[in-house]
Amino acid sequence: MSAPAPSTSTSSTRIVIAGAGPAAQALVTQLDRARFAGSITMLSNRDDTPEELLELALLPQVSVRFGQPASHIDAVNRTVATADGMEFAYDQLVIATGSAPVASPVEGASQCLSYSTIDDAARIAEAVGEVTRELGRRPLGILVGNGAAAGQAEAVLRARGVRPVRTTARPAAVVPGQSVSGLAASAVIFEDGSSMSGDLVVLAEERVARDGLASSAGLRTAANGGIVISQDFRTSVPGIWAIGDAAAFDGVRLGLLVAAASAAGACATQLLAAASAGPALQAAA
Repeated sequence: MSAPAPSTSTSSTRIVIAGAGPAAQALVTQLDRARFAGSITMLSNRDDTPEELLELALLPQVSVRFGQPASHIDAVNRTVATADGMEFAYDQLVIATGSAPVASPVEGASQCLSYSTIDDAARIAEAVGEVTRELGRRPLGILVGNGAAAGQAEAVLRARGVRPVRTTARPAAVVPGQSVSGLAASAVIFEDGSSMSGDLVVLAEERVARDGLASSAGLRTAANGGIVISQDFRTSVPGIWAIGDAAAFDGVRLGLLVAAASAAGACATQLLAAASAGPALQAAA
């Protein structure tokens, strides 16, 4: 099945976004603010319909396909196929499939704070503020993790007055705390029965980019995972872009380098420029 030829005007430009997480949502919001007049199709792997996606689906130029994750890209004909066999033509494709934890969740992890991208910094800072007010003193934090994410989380905690105690050993369980706000756990228990206690717990465990679409489109990927992008969010294949944790810049997950809203704003500017220029710019990409 051959796809229609690429559109030649902004009003008829078709943007398909593989993914429907924070980065994808921020991109749609930015395109709407810029009064993008073409069509936007979001391919979500979620069967549920969260409120934030329903709000975007109400926009006249936006179509959200729930439970239809992208599974294959035909970069030559500029089409994307979903897991259930549906096919969508695009002029510009943005991959925003995010990342996933390397290991299965720690028991009780939902009871504590987590850090995986720069966007988590504000949420942790707010929670630390509430815990500090409840305690009336500087909190003691237990930080679990290794690598860049854990390093960033430690910097956030120190900046907010938390005394972080860091461990790279993975706990078997997280123990809920007594915080009135209910925002933080207070201890971790390890496989050997030993434990560490504090006023709050932050998990900053290793994650890997969901970059499975890269191989079908012939996209370059980083050694540690993630679709390789340039400073303007272009991938190695014309007409395909990547933002959020699915992307990697200089070998680092983009979520650890740029906030979702900032990346979305910059990428939206590039997409609008590409749509206005039409095939001439696409060929030069």
